Amino acid sequence: MMKLGRRAFLKGVYGTIPLLVLPALPAGAEPGNVTWLGEVQRPPQNLKPTASARLEPLLQANDGTSITTVAQWEQQRASLRRQWMEFLGPITDRPPVRLATLSEDRTEGCRRLLVRYEAEAGQPVEGYLLYPEPLVDGPRPALVVLHSTTPDTIDEVAGIKGRDSRALGLKFAEQGFVVFCPKCFLWQDPSLDYEEAAANFRKSHPGTLGMRKMLHDAQRAVDVLVSLPEVDPSRIGALGHSLGAKETLYLMAFDERVRAGVFSEGGIGLSFTNWHDPWYLGAGIREPGFALDHHQLLALIAPRPFLILAGESGPPGTSVADGDRTWPYIEAALPVYRLYGEPARIGLYNHRQGHTIPAEAFQRMSEWLRTYLTSGT
Repeated sequence: MMKLGRRAFLKGVYGTIPLLVLPALPAGAEPGNVTWLGEVQRPPQNLKPTASARLEPLLQANDGTSITTVAQWEQQRASLRRQWMEFLGPITDRPPVRLATLSEDRTEGCRRLLVRYEAEAGQPVEGYLLYPEPLVDGPRPALVVLHSTTPDTIDEVAGIKGRDSRALGLKFAEQGFVVFCPKCFLWQDPSLDYEEAAANFRKSHPGTLGMRKMLHDAQRAVDVLVSLPEVDPSRIGALGHSLGAKETLYLMAFDERVRAGVFSEGGIGLSFTNWHDPWYLGAGIREPGFALDHHQLLALIAPRPFLILAGESGPPGTSVADGDRTWPYIEAALPVYRLYGEPARIGLYNHRQGHTIPAEAFQRMSEWLRTYLTSGT
């Protein structure tokens, strides 16, 4: 692979950041918290009632009694987790991590390797492993960065081609994180479209949903990071935009090795985007009486820090995935977070600029992950 030099934009919109140490947080930041935590926990102004406001209460036991302690919640949490895993279906094949380096190059402040490993036994998959340079200060905080729906897949998040605003893996490696960017299974065979890729998966895994495969493969990405001596396994986070946000939600809900995360414009509500597609959860979520929803996954994440970035600039529409209508999901999960004590580290930031990652949203994302993965909280 040729050495690539297309990172000059970081000196403009985002600014260059020295790599000898992770960049300092803003002046006045409270140790262990972002300064704007209270801001992202306030409901939007003039919030209108929506269907998403009618969410089943989380702190209510099956017999109707209230859940008031962490011990009681942990029992409810285990039950919710079982329900979700039964719905998603099984994948049990997690072979040892063996990385084969296919190519390597260097950019400004980053060493980038294209590697191959097994998602399941006999199933090779590729990903980009990015190391900050110089690599100092012992084991580093690390991130799984999950790509959005684009033919550029991991090339975009790793900063090789595509939209600079989506080069999240490269940007965080340049901020001092070890980063791994795995390729989603929908793009493993370029001759197949999404429907065909999902159908092939279901043939090999009867009774298992596409979203379960995405969760499995994201967990394999965590396995990769944990296997690296340069990574501090107690400081692993995850983030993604759109499709990658969906994967981030499930990864954090079902893998407690991931200590903090950012969900950008994934559509938190089951009705917000195409969660019913066969490569995600399937048409069953639209059947009458389907009882699961994603406020339950937010509660499974508690008390780990989780930030939702939204782009809605008006009434809900097809051009954005999250916005004011996302708030009831945060509101439903907040009482569970508060059972573990204050502050509750969950919030919604609506940049109101559509299905994108503007500079101010990236800044919030960056501060969130640096705060909650470098302070030891």
